[in-house]
Amino acid sequence: MVNKSGFNSKEVCGYPLSIFFIVVNEFCERFSYYGMRAVLVLYFKYFLRWDDDLATSIYHTFVALCYLTPILGAIVADSWLGKFKTIIYLSIVYAIGQVAMAVSAIHDITDTDRDGTPNNMTFHVVLSMVGLFLIALGTGGIKPCVAAFGGDQFGDHQERQRRTFFSVFYLCINGGSLLSTIITPILRAQNCGIYSKQKCYSLAFGVPAALMVVALVVFIVGSGMYYKAKPEGNIMGDVCKCIGFAISNRYKHRSKQYPSREHWMDWAEDKYDKLLIAQIKMVLKVLFLYIPLPMFWTLFDQKGSRWTLQATTMDGNFGAIVIQPDQMQTVNPILILTLVPIMDSVIYPLIKKCGLNFTPLKRMTVGMFLAALAFVCAAVVQIEIDVSRKHLTYFNLTQFVNGMNKPVNVSTSEIFPFLIIIRATFFLQSGQLSCAFSRDFGFGSSYTFFIPSTLSLGSNCQESITGAEDIKPNSVHMALQVPQYFFITAGEVMFSVTGLEFSYSQAPSNMKAVLQAGWLLTVAIGNFIVLIVAEVAKLPKQWTEYVLFASLLLCVCIIFSIMAYFYTYIDPTEIEAKFRRNVGDDDDDKNDKQRKLEMEMMKRDLDRSDDEHYKGKQTKM
Repeated sequence: MVNKSGFNSKEVCGYPLSIFFIVVNEFCERFSYYGMRAVLVLYFKYFLRWDDDLATSIYHTFVALCYLTPILGAIVADSWLGKFKTIIYLSIVYAIGQVAMAVSAIHDITDTDRDGTPNNMTFHVVLSMVGLFLIALGTGGIKPCVAAFGGDQFGDHQERQRRTFFSVFYLCINGGSLLSTIITPILRAQNCGIYSKQKCYSLAFGVPAALMVVALVVFIVGSGMYYKAKPEGNIMGDVCKCIGFAISNRYKHRSKQYPSREHWMDWAEDKYDKLLIAQIKMVLKVLFLYIPLPMFWTLFDQKGSRWTLQATTMDGNFGAIVIQPDQMQTVNPILILTLVPIMDSVIYPLIKKCGLNFTPLKRMTVGMFLAALAFVCAAVVQIEIDVSRKHLTYFNLTQFVNGMNKPVNVSTSEIFPFLIIIRATFFLQSGQLSCAFSRDFGFGSSYTFFIPSTLSLGSNCQESITGAEDIKPNSVHMALQVPQYFFITAGEVMFSVTGLEFSYSQAPSNMKAVLQAGWLLTVAIGNFIVLIVAEVAKLPKQWTEYVLFASLLLCVCIIFSIMAYFYTYIDPTEIEAKFRRNVGDDDDDKNDKQRKLEMEMMKRDLDRSDDEHYKGKQTKM
C-alpha cells in the first residue's frame, strides 16, 4: 500500500504490518514498568531497611517524575527528534535504568561477611536512585509518543483499523499491568543468593529489565516498516508563548488610560491570530477545572504504597492460594476490565432512563466521593489491624523447655521479617557442641519448643525439636482490603475515564496535547502531596492519616461540585466554525471596501483625465 507521501507500507489483514511490532513493544514495556513498581515499596522497606514514611515518600516522588517527564518527551519528539528517535533513545535509557535496579538488589555484591545483609548500603541506595531516575525519564518520555506513533502508521482510509488498534493498544497496557503484578511478587518471594539466601528482589527487577530489552529489540526490528513523520513543532510551545505575551502586554498597559478588554487573553491580539487566542480560551476554561483534581490522585496512587504496606501485616492465605501483599494490587486492573463495560452498558444507560442528567462533571464528583469512601474503608481495616497487634511487635517471646540432663544455652542472632512471616534462627549450645534451629512465626504468635533428651547436638536438630503453638497469630485477613479496592477502582472509572472524555470534548482538536499535559500534571502534583503529608504530618496512627486524606478529598469534592455547577458546556467545533465565518465575513468586508476604494480611485482618474482633455481643447481654441 502506498501511504502518506508515497511511503510503501506492507499490510496484513488490512492492517499495517508495522503496528504489530508497536503492540508487542507496548505490552513488554508496560509489563516492565508495572512489574518493577509492584514490588518497589517493599524493596525500600525490607531490602534498603527504610521506614514506612521514607519508603512512601520516595515511591511517590518516583511516580510523580514518571508523570512530569511526558511533557518533556512530547516537546522533544514534536520539536526536535521526532517520535521514532525519541522512543529509541529514551527506551535505551529506560532499559539501563531497569538493569541498574536489578543490580542494586543483589545483596551478595556488598555482603562481605556473608550474613545475608549488605555491608555497604550506600552503594545499593545510590544505584537504585540512579536507576529510578532513568526509568522515570524513559517511561515518561515515551508515554506520549508510542500511541501517537502507532496512529501515524494508518492511512486516511483506515479509520476503522486505527480505532481497533487503539483498543488493542490499551488492552495491552492493562494486560501487561495485570500479568506483571501477578508474576513479579511471586519472583520476589523466592529465595536466592550466592552466599546466603534472601528474598529475590534482584529477580523481581531482573525480569522486567529483560522485558524492557525485548521491547526495545522488537521496536528496532520493525524500523524499516514504520512511517516516520518529521517533527512539525509543538503546540504547547505556541500556547505558552501566546499566554506569556498576553500577560506581559497586559502588564505594560496596566494604566487606567488604556481601555480594558473583555478577556485578559485578548491582550495577545496585537501579535497572535484571533483563532489561536479563542482556542486557548477554551483550553484555559477546562484547565481551571483541573485545579482541585490532584487530590484524587493523592489517594488513588497510595494503593501501591500505603495499602501495600498495610497488606504486609495481614494474612494472605486464601486456602488454595497464598496472596503476596504486593499481589493485592491486581484487584485494580481486574476490576477495571469488569467495571468499564458494566458502567458503559448498564449503569449509565439505566441512570439516563430514570431521567437523571448524569453529566461528565457529576460523574467525576461521584468518583471523588467513592475514592474518599475507599480511604474510610482502609481506616477501618487499619483500626482492626492495630487492635489485633496492640500488644505485639513481631512475635511473642518463645520458650524452650530443656529435656536433656545437661544445661543448654539458647541464643538467636538472625531474625528476618518476611512480610506476614517472621523467620528466626536459634542456636543451641552445650559445651563445645551446637546446632541451629530455624522456625517461621506469624505476627503475634507464641510457641513453646521442647528439647528432647535424645537430641544429639552437632547434627541436624531441625526435625528433633518439637513445638506447641500457645497463641495463634493475630493477623487480619487480606480479603478485608477488597472493599477499599472496589471503591477506589469504581472511583477511577467514573473520574479518570470520564475526565479525559470530558476534557477532549471541551477543547479544540489541535489542543488535545495541551490538555493531556495538564492532566498528567495533576497526577504528578497529587503524588507530591502524598510525600509532603508523609514527611510533615507524622501522625501517630496510620488510620488517622487515612481519615485525613478522606476528609481532604471530601472538601475538594464539594469545591469541585460548586465549580461544575457554574460550568457551561460548549461545542469547540461549532465555536471554531463560527469564528472562522466571522473572520471570513471580516475579510469579505475588507475586500468590498478595497474594491469600492479602487473603483472610486479609477473614477477620479477618469474624471481628472476628462477635465484635462477639456482644458486642452479650451487652450487650443
